[in-house]
Amino acid sequence: MKDMPILERRRIEAQILKHVHDVIEARSGRQEADAVIGTAVSRSAIDQGRGFAEALGHKPDFNDFADILPLWTKDDALRIETIEASAEKLEFNVLRCRYAEMYREMGLGRIGHLLSCNRDGDFCIGYNPDMKMTRTQTIMGGASHCDFRYRMEPESGASDTQ
Repeated sequence: MKDMPILERRRIEAQILKHVHDVIEARSGRQEADAVIGTAVSRSAIDQGRGFAEALGHKPDFNDFADILPLWTKDDALRIETIEASAEKLEFNVLRCRYAEMYREMGLGRIGHLLSCNRDGDFCIGYNPDMKMTRTQTIMGGASHCDFRYRMEPESGASDTQ
């Protein structure tokens, strides 16, 4: 499964989570279904980030992040335009997102952000909590592109756990 493109992995997950969402929505309403799916996917992203970091054996930096980025872009899943890549920051725009296209084709466009987009910042929590992501727009949300902006912000010593 490690060699499976992430786009295909997300398709399989979405096929299952769609049914889970439908059951929760029927029992408890749309808001609760969205909350449960959002929380579950967030936990999965944090765990995935933690797994990647543990496999490295050291605290990941942007060079390490750049090394794994092709896992998400494999098979033209994301078309990326890099703006800046340095030790302190990584900035890029996603110009095409096949994840968004896939969720819409599956009839899951309304919850695509829960299944995929919201994972991006949560991945950093497990991967390297000093790595902070901001994004003001997504293709999934109807924008022309996604604007990913990552910064390395060392912890100030405060115990900010999640």
